[in-house]
Amino acid sequence: MGHAMSVRTLVVVRHAKAGHAPGLPDSERPLTPGGERDARAAGEEIRRLVPGLTGLTPGLVLCSPSVRTRRTAELLGLDAPVEIERDIYEAYPDDLLGVLRRTDGEIASVVLVGHNPGVHELVAALTDARLDGFPPGAYAVIELDVPWEDVAAGTGRLVHVSRT
Repeated sequence: MGHAMSVRTLVVVRHAKAGHAPGLPDSERPLTPGGERDARAAGEEIRRLVPGLTGLTPGLVLCSPSVRTRRTAELLGLDAPVEIERDIYEAYPDDLLGVLRRTDGEIASVVLVGHNPGVHELVAALTDARLDGFPPGAYAVIELDVPWEDVAAGTGRLVHVSRT
């Protein structure tokens, strides 16, 4: 069995713009007001592009534990549980692939909210797409023809990238 679900969707999101607050550790940096607006706008677009994130198809948001990623995930407003995943913070693409491979096979759509350079490099590795940049608040929608446990470089197709 297990092949009823052919295509899985991965949305890779870089946290929205964060401020630099003197004396705050990197993980505690808050979003700027513009970053908050951008994250809300990205959520509206993602909900339009990936209808599976609301309603019938189970979805999951995997989020780095930093304040700026958690707030970005919250502002996306997706109707899916958010799991805080320590391995997304300061992660290399291989670490992020490892996180994705642990995803429950029943889940059709995953949104991963993380940091550069890891998220930009993850999009490039999965899709062979050459993106000029992946600024704060950027996201990419990737379709995968393999189960989560088999996600690897080259197994994805870039179907949409946010205007940056």
